[in-house]
Amino acid sequence: MGQQSMDKGGRGVRQLVRVAVCVFLLAPGMVQTAEWKPLPDTGQRKCYDTGGKEIPCPAQGQPLYGQDAQYVGIPRAYQDHGDETITDRNSGLMWMKGDDGTGRTWQDAFAYCDNLVFAGRNDWRLPNRFELDSIVDYGRSYPAINPMFRCQASFYWSSVPYAGDPVYAWGIYFNDGGDHWLDKINKYYVRCVRAGR
Repeated sequence: MGQQSMDKGGRGVRQLVRVAVCVFLLAPGMVQTAEWKPLPDTGQRKCYDTGGKEIPCPAQGQPLYGQDAQYVGIPRAYQDHGDETITDRNSGLMWMKGDDGTGRTWQDAFAYCDNLVFAGRNDWRLPNRFELDSIVDYGRSYPAINPMFRCQASFYWSSVPYAGDPVYAWGIYFNDGGDHWLDKINKYYVRCVRAGR
C-alpha cells in the first residue's frame, strides 16, 4: 500500500513537471524569431583541465574529452549592410552595429528600442536573452563579440525579467559573454534588434 501511494505520488510529480515544461516552452515571447535556426558555434577553441588551466584538447576516450572546443557548430555568418546594421544570417535577426553610448534603466531600454527609428526602420525592440546570447563569441574576450560589432566594456540589457525576483532582469556582460541578473534601476547599454534581413 505504501509503495502504491508512492507510485501514484511519483506519477503526479512527473505529470506536473511535464505540464510545467510544456508551459515554459510554449510561453509567448521566449523566442520571437519564426525562422530561428540552431545557435552558431560558440567560438571556443581552447580546452581546460578541472582547475581551469589550458591544456591540449584530449583525444576521445581520455579524461576531459568532449569539451566545447572539440565540437564545431554552424559557422557564424554576418552581413554588414553599411548603414550601421548587421544581419545574422543564421537567425535572420538584424542588429544595431553599435549602441548610442547611453546607459539606460531596464524600463528605459524598452522605451528606447520601441521608439527607435534607425537605418530607415521603426520596428526595433529589446532582444530577449537567447537572442543576445546568440551574438556572444566565446573565442574572444574584452569584448566577447565579433569585431564587426562595436561594443562597450559593460552589460547590455535583455528583455527577460529574472524569475527569482522582479527587481532584476537578465543582461549579458560582453567583456566575457556571461549572463547576469541585474537590478532594473541600474543603467546599462542597449543593442536593439529586429526581425528580418
